[in-house]
Amino acid sequence: MSQVVRPVTSLGPGRRLGVWFQGCPLACPGCMSRHTWDPSGGAELTVERFTALWREALADGTGGSDGIVGLTVSGGEPLEQPQALAELLAAADEERHRAGRAADLLVYTGWEPAEIEADPAATAALAGADAVITGRYRAGQPTALIWRGSENQRLTPRTALGRERYAPYLDHRPERPELQVRVTAGELRVIGVPRPGDLGRIERDLAGRGVTFRETSWRP
Repeated sequence: MSQVVRPVTSLGPGRRLGVWFQGCPLACPGCMSRHTWDPSGGAELTVERFTALWREALADGTGGSDGIVGLTVSGGEPLEQPQALAELLAAADEERHRAGRAADLLVYTGWEPAEIEADPAATAALAGADAVITGRYRAGQPTALIWRGSENQRLTPRTALGRERYAPYLDHRPERPELQVRVTAGELRVIGVPRPGDLGRIERDLAGRGVTFRETSWRP
């Protein structure tokens, strides 16, 4: 696990719990999250600990505009740990039913649909997802599609809840992406899917305020 964040408002509809897996062999050029590539990085997140965090998140508000309405799993590459992903989604599903909450489960993966279909473990791992965003990040194919980094990436609802919640966003192109900036323990993290030039503008703006970076995750 690379990090767990609540609330996440820039990777899926509404306020969400976000979990980032650690480790990604895809290493897409231009990836903004190079710190998640190393499989030996991050920290262990047990299913029990995740369940406690998810239960707490589901109790946050009533599910309306102020409540947690979903889970977003990203990375890193979640399908590099298919069994862990399957267990996490199963626990999330069980807990949302226990809480009586229609909280959707969204998974980001750089795998292509054909690669998922050809891999039984990956297919099984994603069986619990309400929606999936698939495809490598391709820096040369920028997009304005919401929650996606390049034009080739696809948002696919997989359940009735997924279709209900994500149908309005399949072709939605907001005027500007929503980004979150979190500062903790001397680190600044940008959550969301920036468009080309956004990270540079953030860096320049902060430099103008006297804030500089020793290193960044979006440069080699």
